Amino acid sequence: MRYNLDKRIGTALVLAIFGWMVHGQENTDVEIVEDVIYGHKDGMALIYDVFKPAQPNGTAIIYMVSYGWWSYWRPAEEHQEMFQDYLDRNLTVFNVYHGSAPKYKVPDAVSDVRRAVRHIRAHAEEYGVDEKKFVTWGYSAGGHLSLMLALDSDSGDESSDDPIERVSNRIAAALAVFPPVDLTEHVGPDGDADTFPALDFEVELVKSVSPIFKVSEDDPPILLVHGDEDGVVDIDHSERMRDALKKVGVPVHLEVIKGAGHGFYEDAYHEQFQEAVFKFLEDHEFVQKQ
Repeated sequence: MRYNLDKRIGTALVLAIFGWMVHGQENTDVEIVEDVIYGHKDGMALIYDVFKPAQPNGTAIIYMVSYGWWSYWRPAEEHQEMFQDYLDRNLTVFNVYHGSAPKYKVPDAVSDVRRAVRHIRAHAEEYGVDEKKFVTWGYSAGGHLSLMLALDSDSGDESSDDPIERVSNRIAAALAVFPPVDLTEHVGPDGDADTFPALDFEVELVKSVSPIFKVSEDDPPILLVHGDEDGVVDIDHSERMRDALKKVGVPVHLEVIKGAGHGFYEDAYHEQFQEAVFKFLEDHEFVQKQ
């Protein structure tokens, strides 16, 4: 169940994953709100972008910009193309950045995206989204973060002096694409921090940021998508996640992309992925059926 990694992954993997996700055509009817500040750390701003369709249906798709827990900034316009299929279905998309590797570690990233969801909920009316229709989405490390939000959320801390921390970070569903769900073998002296520096944190914290250990019967619906030839995050991660969720009665589906690796580079793979995503969103009434 280990990652099958080598030193060539990193930036090359980030660029490759981003490349296969870009398929749509830009629509000028989309309003973009760029670089919304949802918090600060070490004197730096934590930000997200908002992509608002002309006629939003109330669903918020909250996308985790995270590949190997690196969170590289790009101009918002460069992300719009990969979101266009969702915007065309009247979904509002939030593009969330977290404190990035190598400086920040997995627990930091989890904390950041939790705050991002709180901030989005605090401004839900302004963005035209329904706080009961928040759906997280991510690939690889982003899928891990998407699951952490789904499986380990809270209602906020009423005693906090920070008004954002008093807001819930609960979500209604999660889309997780080839996610690592158990980090126990990847943290520590024999772990993978040389390749993924975000994994360089205290072993005592590893279960607290591993989704497989956060499953409970009140979790929201989950869609997992994984290639059966993934050489980076073995499909066993998604299979274990599916089985654990099914065991406690949580609605879950694992869409297996036959022949696909860590990225759906063939058009047929991407089409199967998109069909699975929109069927999931339609079945759970986050978007109207077509």
